[in-house]
Amino acid sequence: MVAFWTGKRFSVLLTTVVGVLSVLTGIANIAIGDVAVVGPLQPYVPAAVRLAAGFTGAITGFLMLLGAVGLRRGYRAAWALTIVLLPITAAQGLVQSNPLSVPLVLFSVLSIPMLVLSRHHFRSRVSLSTAQIAAAIALLSVQLYGTVGTYALRDEFTNVSTVLDAFYYTLVTASTVGYGDVTPTTQVARLFGMSVLLFGTATFAIALGTLLAPVLESRFAAALGRVRNRELGLLEDHVLVLGYGDLTEPIVDALTERDQQFAVITEDQHHVTELSDRGILAIQASPSDEAILERVRIADAAVAIAATDTDSADAFSVLTARQLEPDLRIVAAATNAENTAKLARAGADVVVDPAAIGGQLLVGAVEGDQPQ
Repeated sequence: MVAFWTGKRFSVLLTTVVGVLSVLTGIANIAIGDVAVVGPLQPYVPAAVRLAAGFTGAITGFLMLLGAVGLRRGYRAAWALTIVLLPITAAQGLVQSNPLSVPLVLFSVLSIPMLVLSRHHFRSRVSLSTAQIAAAIALLSVQLYGTVGTYALRDEFTNVSTVLDAFYYTLVTASTVGYGDVTPTTQVARLFGMSVLLFGTATFAIALGTLLAPVLESRFAAALGRVRNRELGLLEDHVLVLGYGDLTEPIVDALTERDQQFAVITEDQHHVTELSDRGILAIQASPSDEAILERVRIADAAVAIAATDTDSADAFSVLTARQLEPDLRIVAAATNAENTAKLARAGADVVVDPAAIGGQLLVGAVEGDQPQ
């Protein structure tokens, strides 16, 4: 029971709840506006500050939901973002001084120790490609260019007097929204505005394509029957089945009957297709591939099982798993009795000889013993 409260699933759930509450509370506070509300800080919080807290609270809520998505994938950066935002959501709830914000404050405060206790579940690093990094830099550069330039030419624009006004003009121009409330009044300002429009729209289009491409690819991959990252990200205290063969089938059936969370790694596409059709999480890859084992959350696994028809392949899988996780419990099945010691030396904690066990059961049956 303790493992659940400090587990990954509960942390994701808490973060999602806080995010939703923050968005809803912020929207409700904006809707209330200047209407008097009752709260512990209501006499001390000006209406303008309370309204600003509502706007920022809604934004923080969306960031919390983004953090929840990252937590599902085990990202350390998402955990750090969530830990930073939780005190902010609690403070925003207090500042809004609204009875509707009471659940937000309570869940925010409750989530902090739970996230701290579950920090060991979030160790994956966010890996961005060179193109994605370049796209992000380009976005920031265009926004900086437009903001600085607009503020420098503020006397040649209508309704531009602060840096925020300049940032606003750049954002609505580059995104092609263009409300028309800020307009250039000179040829120089118009030329500058056109440069912001051209650079901004091109950068936005390229950046969105680059940054969203992995998301779209994962969706298409899911449609094609491949494993989705979010399924792998939720693996916890699971069983890893390394390889697939005749000995593996009864193991998979037993795990399924016990409703045990597990994943099968095999190089055989036919087996992957069959297992996926049965609703079993299966990945086409080498069971001795370190990257694949890390992707299926070997650090959070309860046990690994290597029981194929080839002892040499099992030995490689056991050896790789042991190197990655020295404390992981590993069980192996030896097809040939002479390989039992080799599998043990490779790192298996328990090596089972199915032939020997079957022989003992047969002898027991002959002697009248009932199999257990």
